[in-house]
Amino acid sequence: MTDTATLHDLELALKALASERRLRILDWLKDPIGNFPTQEHGDPIEHGTCNLFIVDRLGVSQPAASRHLKVLVDAGLVIATRRKGWTYYRRNEPRLAAVAALVAGI
Repeated sequence: MTDTATLHDLELALKALASERRLRILDWLKDPIGNFPTQEHGDPIEHGTCNLFIVDRLGVSQPAASRHLKVLVDAGLVIATRRKGWTYYRRNEPRLAAVAALVAGI
């Protein structure tokens, strides 16, 4: 049986994934170069996508987008990197693969 901490982590991840907007963000971050405009600072692959581009693409207010991104970060599905006063987001592929493996084992 899976331990309590692992089950808690899985629950956080599943709650984070239970949102169409957060699923869209994860999908867009699979191909940041194809899904977002060119960034002045920060490599989209290495550092991630600027939060302003995610807000624009999502079509919601800055606070709403920030809340969605925070849920993804708190679940470990997305990594936030501060750079030159901006926050950049990229997928946490090892964590996403671990969650997929846990779900497959249910």
